[in-house]
Amino acid sequence: MSVITSIEDLRVLAKKRVPRMFYDYADSGSWTESTYRANETDFDKILLRQRVAVNMEGRTTRSTMLGQDVAMPVAIAPTGLTGMQHADGEILGARAAKKFGIPFTLSTMSICSIEDIAQATDHHPFWFQLYVMRDRDFVERLIDRAKAAHCSALVITLDLQILGQRHKDLKNGLSTPPKLTIPNILNLMTKPRWCMGMLGTPRRNFGNIFGHVKGIENMGSLSEWTAKQFDPALSWDDVAWIKKRWGGKVILKGIQDVEDARLAVDSGADALIVSNHGGRQLDGAPSSITALPAIVDAVGQKIEVHMDGGIRSGQDVLKARALGARGTYIGRAFLYGLGAMGQAGVTKALEIIHKELDLTMAFCGRTDIEKVDKGILLPGTY
Repeated sequence: MSVITSIEDLRVLAKKRVPRMFYDYADSGSWTESTYRANETDFDKILLRQRVAVNMEGRTTRSTMLGQDVAMPVAIAPTGLTGMQHADGEILGARAAKKFGIPFTLSTMSICSIEDIAQATDHHPFWFQLYVMRDRDFVERLIDRAKAAHCSALVITLDLQILGQRHKDLKNGLSTPPKLTIPNILNLMTKPRWCMGMLGTPRRNFGNIFGHVKGIENMGSLSEWTAKQFDPALSWDDVAWIKKRWGGKVILKGIQDVEDARLAVDSGADALIVSNHGGRQLDGAPSSITALPAIVDAVGQKIEVHMDGGIRSGQDVLKARALGARGTYIGRAFLYGLGAMGQAGVTKALEIIHKELDLTMAFCGRTDIEKVDKGILLPGTY
């Protein structure tokens, strides 16, 4: 294996090792994928101001997100089907995040359950992402399970009331576990490491759902249930109900519009995430980094503003921080590392991003992430 120096190196390796349907699930967007691509390319348009003859000693990237001390302003984003990128993927990601000193966020649609993560990390606090389902009894029990696991924040995703049209998933016949069709079998034969890992774990289903919902007896009924459960009637009243039921810190994910950001403030949330779901929902929406400044200007003094979408390097983290994001999230960058090398790959991804963040901050004449602002950016490029 060649020396891995970038997130792109991890992506290339993950593509070789992860079955096509699961790699495509992670590395794709909806419709034409224009928003998915813009999330990355719009970062490239923002230029940095290099400074010289500045004392670069004593640098620190330490910060806080939602009052929690973090080694850098980065959290692992909630990603569905993570345990299909690598056996026990959510457990491995949570362990890597704990060791590195950043938050880990578990998706409702994870393969490993809330309880799996709590047990595997010795009940180290993690964040839980909630999809609002029609079955409110199930939602209440999910919230109670997250409380029992000592989750320290609830991330409510607001931009998946209906599912975006993801062409690759449709063409691949995405399912978990993968259906044993001839194309799938042929593809799996080329992924021996992945297959051996999956044979060694019992976790191949949606762990937060399977065994916790009445009437779910087989994979067919689970697929049918999830297809019907996302709630298109989700409203701000539901957010208020969830916040009251939870009783702890709440982050609202999926904000793209200034008006919605103001409503997020009015809801009493502790933070919001500027996000377009990685370009997987509304294709043609603005990239997260271009939507960020207006939202920061409108509500940044009233609520903690985070962002996700397109972050593939420490430079991207620094640019987001300069434009007012208190914290950032990595989804695909995390999944590439996981798919490439398991927990060691997640750690490698975090190390790469941290080193790039630290070096770039120094080149821009700053030694403390808390003192990074728009002054490190070239005017006219953001």
